[in-house]
Amino acid sequence: MIDPDALNVWSEQRLVGYLWRNSFGQIGFRYDADWIATGGFAIARTLPLDAGDAAAEEGVAHRFFANLLPEGGVRERIVRDLRIPNTDFDLLRAIGGECAGALSILPVERQPSGERHYRPLTDEDLVNLAARRGQIYTAWPADERPRLSLAGAQDKCPILFQNEGYFLPQGEAPSSHILKFELADYRHLPAYETFTMQLAQAVGLPVVDIELRSIKRIRYALIARYDRVRDDRGEVQRWHQEDFCQAMGYGHEKKYQNDGGPSFAQCYQLVRNASSEPAIDTQQLLRWQIFNVLAGNSDGHAKNLSLLHLPNGAIRLAPFYDLVCTRAIQRIDSHLAFDVGGERNPSLIARPHWEAFARQCDIRPRFLVNLVEEMATRLPQVAVSARTTFEERFGAYPALQRTERIVIKQCERVIKR
Repeated sequence: MIDPDALNVWSEQRLVGYLWRNSFGQIGFRYDADWIATGGFAIARTLPLDAGDAAAEEGVAHRFFANLLPEGGVRERIVRDLRIPNTDFDLLRAIGGECAGALSILPVERQPSGERHYRPLTDEDLVNLAARRGQIYTAWPADERPRLSLAGAQDKCPILFQNEGYFLPQGEAPSSHILKFELADYRHLPAYETFTMQLAQAVGLPVVDIELRSIKRIRYALIARYDRVRDDRGEVQRWHQEDFCQAMGYGHEKKYQNDGGPSFAQCYQLVRNASSEPAIDTQQLLRWQIFNVLAGNSDGHAKNLSLLHLPNGAIRLAPFYDLVCTRAIQRIDSHLAFDVGGERNPSLIARPHWEAFARQCDIRPRFLVNLVEEMATRLPQVAVSARTTFEERFGAYPALQRTERIVIKQCERVIKR
């Protein structure tokens, strides 16, 4: 008899542990004894190998695994399309086969397949995906549906990108890239994200690879996954990761500081304690927040930061992702996800705020102010050249002028203060 209240957690062909839910829908977790005995890694800082059962009532395991799931309207559409109860456990059962990081969550009666299967996507498939905002669960028969889950509130579609071809993973086969399509309310979002990421790269921030593409006049962003790499045979391998909510034990509903989530200083301390190269990674984290202020990204929250577990056991701050000049988009709150010295309005942030911010992170204020002034001086020059490069590659895009103006104005404001 199939147990509807039990799931298994796998990493490729190795059993990691077991999930169960109690009568209140809360999720517990226990590592498999062989996983521990044979050198398996701790899947989360909040779930150490030697801690024993993570009881469902404690909520620790529930928060970690729920953070693997989509949120908001994306989640509601999946629940409706698959006709399943809107619970975290039922969603993990239905779509947990391919998640962020190295884990696959499967029903107890199913084991990971040693074979990987992919369905080729035609141009017509891509157009249909765009029309459905990347939602994939009603496009194919039930026995061909993928088991793909990506966290977040934005529509996105995981795919395998290979030799300029697009393929939809079947079952729990790994993806290599993510597609983000234009939305009716946010038509320029793929272009804004591509441009903002190129700006970040130009000032030395490590970012994921992103490319703006189009099909039948529909634009979309093709984004490489930082937690997927190809081995010597060209096969996609999973690397484990934890977003900062997972690493610090917060639920996804607390990804914003203002909603009870972690502060930037807590994130900074996490990287200082967890990273195998803390001097490098903490400075990049500081520069990421400075960039968010100067480039108008108000959505730099705790789930848009991650720790990446490397095969050699090292832990590093993951490349940055989901960078968008949100101030260029109407109807999006311009207040920062993380405050700077107690101030969330980027137009009001001045030197005293940066100095307070530095003290909260236990670093020298002069060191941080130098980083701010360096980026504020360099970014306007980069913005002009980056837009030229962008349009040479992707064609004229007048909407980017707004992003460019926002960046230049904000940098000028910071330098004057």
